[in-house]
This record gives sequence, structure tokens and C-alpha cells, in this order.
Amino acid sequence: MKKFILILLVAIISGCTADTEPFVDTKDDEEVAEDDGSENEVDNPDVDNNDGGEESGESENESDIYAGDIVTYVSEKTQDGYVLVNDASNNRVYLMDKTDAKILYEWDLPSGIGNDAELLDNGNLLVALTDSDPAYTFGGYGGRMAMVAPSGDLLWDYEYSDELNLAHHDLEILPNGNVLVLAWEKKEGNELNENGYYGEDDVIYIEKVFEIDRRTNQIVWEWSSWDHLVQDVNSDSKNFGVVKENTDKININYMDQYKEGSYNGDIMHANALEYDKENDLIYISVNFFSEVWVIDHSTTTAQAKTGAGGNFNKGGDILFRFGNPEAYNDFSNPRLFFHNHNPTLVPGTNRILVYSNGLPVVDPHSTVYELILPEINELGTKANFNPEIYWSFADPDLFSAKVSGAHRLPNGNTLITEGTYGYWEVTPQKEVVWKFEGDGFFWRGYHYDLNSFATDNLNL
Repeated sequence: MKKFILILLVAIISGCTADTEPFVDTKDDEEVAEDDGSENEVDNPDVDNNDGGEESGESENESDIYAGDIVTYVSEKTQDGYVLVNDASNNRVYLMDKTDAKILYEWDLPSGIGNDAELLDNGNLLVALTDSDPAYTFGGYGGRMAMVAPSGDLLWDYEYSDELNLAHHDLEILPNGNVLVLAWEKKEGNELNENGYYGEDDVIYIEKVFEIDRRTNQIVWEWSSWDHLVQDVNSDSKNFGVVKENTDKININYMDQYKEGSYNGDIMHANALEYDKENDLIYISVNFFSEVWVIDHSTTTAQAKTGAGGNFNKGGDILFRFGNPEAYNDFSNPRLFFHNHNPTLVPGTNRILVYSNGLPVVDPHSTVYELILPEINELGTKANFNPEIYWSFADPDLFSAKVSGAHRLPNGNTLITEGTYGYWEVTPQKEVVWKFEGDGFFWRGYHYDLNSFATDNLNL
């Protein structure tokens, strides 16, 4: 009331006319600042233009919901578009407007998310979900996958979860409509020592990738890391050899020198897939090896068990790998990754983005690397590959020990997911032009153009 009287007195003294009504303040100062009309354009990248949360939405429309805070927004340098947000901690998948963090569309999912969700051109959502009663629950577990229509109807619902197998972390739609899935496979008992595993765990969970036909729910292709092992512990066990000379194989006894505590059997912990449709290759991010493995998808399932066949005559052996030469006992070349997520090919180039999470005791910050890949005619000649860094981004404020990722945007900027914070957008010159902070645990963020088929099919 005091503020109202003061404003009214000033207006009278100033000779207010009848068509210039005095401003009546019905909000506190913070809410006035939120509704100052400047939310769409802020030239100063250090200015917080939206206090976020539901309160900021109520000033415009009581039904509007905002995902968090837009901390930085340089409108003339930012890629226009929406961000598909995968919030693993709150089991939410929603499409967010970059200008003000307004939630434009949110999916009502039939169960918790098993990390990945991707919006397809037809408006359907391909999503990894969690099984209600999985046999084991390592971080990133899933066990269920679905295709959800814009109406919320389940178009496809499939479980891959039993005592021996569990889908986890990631899945990819293939050009033929099939789905590529990452999964754990349980191994125990005599088969461990017989195959050369001499670690501390009595039960281990190795990685495999399978392709499923959604029309029939039949698995039509499969690759297992169990078929491509090497060990140098016991010459009487299978897979014995010199690890450094067998870089196309996986050292079943590798343990990161910086690992603290037990793996609890999850000795590899792959966390992401990327499919190269041009060359029919699969990139697998393997977190506990701090590597990316690349395998040939052109093989048959039978060939994928061997070291021959397919386009590169390597069967299911590793075509090339990068990030951590220590994983194959090479200590002469530098290690690049300390845990990693989300390898993503840069469209129209021979380069790939990888989010290296970092490790507090060694590398206490995260780095996004853009790496030059080997020439296609070099594949199959040797698996150990030390990539050249084409571009990278790091910042004292950028660190997430888990999840996270990076994607190249159409305008050349890079969208970075910092899992424990939110999202960044940086230019090729490494200028931060957009930042979003939210209350969640962000698996990834996917960009969608304002006029994309995917968003048009959501009637946005």
C-alpha cells in the first residue's frame, strides 16, 4: 500500500493525464523482473533473463510450465529450435522452448525411463523404459522399450528382461525401422575361468548389442563382447594371448587403475550407441574402459561371433577403438578419456563428438572432444587408433561425472548436456551463447528445428 501511495503521489505531481493510468504493483520485485518483456532476447550472455520455475509461467498464463532457468541467451548467435529433454531423475521426457524454457509438450510414459528417448519425424517417441521387476539394477538399467504415439497410445511395447539378459541405457532406430539395443548378459560359474576371467567377481555382466524387428519382435542380429576376448593371465584358459598385440579383442581382466571399489560384476558398463548408416558401423561407448569401440554391423549373426566376414572381413572383432590405450596395455600413447558418454557423428564430416566426463582425482572437469575418424579404407588393418583432436570445449563450470553428451547443431554450434546441471550451447569459437539450468538429471538433449516434421506432427 505504501508503494501504491508513493507511485500515485509521483503521478499527480508529474501531472498525469486521464489516459495515463498510474501503474499499480500487485507483485513483489522479483516477479516484476520476470515479467519485464525481455525474455526472448538478451544480448549480454551473463544476464539471467528468466527466473524459471512455474511462477515465471504464471505471470503469462497460469497453465504454462517452465522447466528451469535460461541463464544465458545470445539470440543472434543461438540456434533456433526446441530441445527434447530426457530427465532421468524425474522420469520425464518433454520438449522445451529454448527462448524461455517453457515446456511445450510432455509425454505420459507407461513406466520410468531407462535413459534414452528420441522423437521421430512422424511424431512418435522411441523410448527406453524400466522393467517393473528387473533381476539387477545397475545404473542405466531398462528392460523395456516402447514406441509412443503423440496421442499417448502405445504403438510398440517390448520387454527384454530376465535372469540372464537386461536391456540398458540406449537404443537407436535403424533405417529399416528395426531397433538397435544395448544389453547386459549375465555370466557366472565355470564359464568365467574357462574363458579367462580372473577378476574378483563371481558373477559378471558383459555387453552385447542386438537388433529387433518391431513387426515380429524377433531378434534378427546380435553381437556379443563375450565372443571377442583376450586375456594374459592363464595359458590354460581360452582367449590367452598378448593383450597389446590383440587390440581387436577385449581384455576381459582390464581394470582401470583409477577405479575405486568393486565393479559389482558390471565390468564394462557400456552406456551409448551411435549408428553410422553410411558405413553400417556401430559405435559403442564403454564407460569403465573409457573407450569407444567400433564394430561392423554388415555381418550376419554367425559372422559377428568370429573374426572374419562382413564388409571389412573382421567379423565381430573390434574394427577400431579410441580413448584409452591403457585398456590394451599400451602406456606409450596418451589417454584421452576418463569415462565417456554419447559418441555422435558430426553430419557431413569424418568426425565424431564424445563427452569425456572426467575423474576428480585425475581430470576434475568434463571435456567435449571432436575427433577425426580414420579413413574407411584403413578399417580392419589395425584396431588401435589414436585420434587427432579437431576441436574441443572445456570450462571450469562444466563437470558431470555421469551421463551427459554433445550434438552438433545445424548452425555449427554444439549443444552440450551437462547431466547434473542442464544444457549449454557453444559456438565454434567456444563462446557460450545459451545455457539452461534445471532441477533434474539430464541424460541427453536432442535438437529439433522449429519447422521439423517431428514437431509439426505434435501440432506445435
